[in-house]
Amino acid sequence: MRLLVNGEDREVDVEDDMPLLWVLRDELGLKGTKYGCGIAQCGACTVQMDGVAVRSCQVPAATAEGADVVTIEGLGAPDALHAVQAAWVEHQVAQCGYCQSGQIMQAVSLLDTNPEPTDDDIDIVMGGNLCRCGTYPRIRAAVKTAATKLQEA
Repeated sequence: MRLLVNGEDREVDVEDDMPLLWVLRDELGLKGTKYGCGIAQCGACTVQMDGVAVRSCQVPAATAEGADVVTIEGLGAPDALHAVQAAWVEHQVAQCGYCQSGQIMQAVSLLDTNPEPTDDDIDIVMGGNLCRCGTYPRIRAAVKTAATKLQEA
């Protein structure tokens, strides 16, 4: 099957029902997307598919065929961070860092659809992405900072 991942055409030989998460991690070597719960409840495995945040642990590989999949590795580069990644650094959001790729991908999706989110908007959309370290106030601040930077760009 052919997948478009981070702008690159990739061919994988996997079962149609293999979760996209395992295709990304085990077949393509993209380790930024994390396994958390396996039941789409924690958000650690969040990626974008056609610009929409999805839980890759529950997306069958066949569903991703023909879609534009973006992982944390495709979002920015160390010398050219996406505005959300830069805001994460500025606000020192990450502690353990495990959930952060999913948090960032969810935040990007939020800002793509709502460029001026309120605190309630952020809390609702980001509420499905769990952070065991409890950095929720920093996450909210980083989303607001990224929103401002994206509007200025």
